[in-house]
Amino acid sequence: MQKTRVLFVCEHNSARSRMAEAFLNSLAGDRHMAESAGFDIAPVNPLVAEVMAELGMDITAKESQKVFDLYKSGRIYEFVITVCDESLAEQCPVFPGIVRRCHWSFPDPWNLEGTEEEKLEQTRQIRDKIRETVEKWLADPDCCQLVKP
Repeated sequence: MQKTRVLFVCEHNSARSRMAEAFLNSLAGDRHMAESAGFDIAPVNPLVAEVMAELGMDITAKESQKVFDLYKSGRIYEFVITVCDESLAEQCPVFPGIVRRCHWSFPDPWNLEGTEEEKLEQTRQIRDKIRETVEKWLADPDCCQLVKP
């Protein structure tokens, strides 16, 4: 059985897209192959790495990827899911082939305010919401809009 290829995209490939990629590969890696990329790249957010490690997931093992590099290399995805704010989601390139696109808006962990412990708790909440959204998508992947080239 061929796995469904899914690309998660956010601003820097340093937090939200990495969490979504890790959850999809963990929850349904037998059916889906997830990757993540950003419009730009940055190091992994240390708070995000910490809260994912709490679940036994290391999201620091690979380098950040630029979405346009994947696009230019001719990668094909059945689903492209943006996890950043609406204005950046509109910049996402239309990948070749027939693609389903979704947009899930999550706060950027880089922009959190408060003490370190408050930011850590807010990051856990974002992590848990991303996991919940991935689980809902797994139950109904047809909720994504079909986009033809």
